[in-house]
Amino acid sequence: MSDVRKGAVTLKGNPVDLAGSALAAGAKAPEFSLQDNGLEEVTLASSKGRIRIIATIPSLDTPVCHAETRKFNEQAAALSNVEILVVSMDLPFGQKRWCGAENVDKVKTLSAHRCTKFGEDYGVLIKGGKLDRCLCRAVFVIDADGTVKYAEYCKEIAEHPNYEAVLAAAK
Repeated sequence: MSDVRKGAVTLKGNPVDLAGSALAAGAKAPEFSLQDNGLEEVTLASSKGRIRIIATIPSLDTPVCHAETRKFNEQAAALSNVEILVVSMDLPFGQKRWCGAENVDKVKTLSAHRCTKFGEDYGVLIKGGKLDRCLCRAVFVIDADGTVKYAEYCKEIAEHPNYEAVLAAAK
């Protein structure tokens, strides 16, 4: 999967190139191996049998990513049998520090820093430019069997996803 999608999303109006192909509802979610903020391996199969919301973000240390992760953390209590995974290229140490400072304990932050495969498989890896090797803002809802129920690639990285649609798809 190396087809770069030219200008699929923008950063403050400027086109950003993404590696990989976009996922769509009905597709099988690609397996992954990421690191949580305790340095443990987490895979898609780790939460098999549960609904997963996977939110990809450029970095927890940016205002929109910060607000989005806090919003999902607040919503997590109202969702039964749902695991919320927030994935970025931030190092696990930084994710742990951020979660502790912000009292975020209901979502699981995962780091894709070891390799770009997750970003390519989910079509969220930014290629080139100021955010090279970061992940774009996207949200996926994966059902208990590993099928994508909802996929949203935010057209503008600096804008929030459609929370209502994400939460509706997870219920």
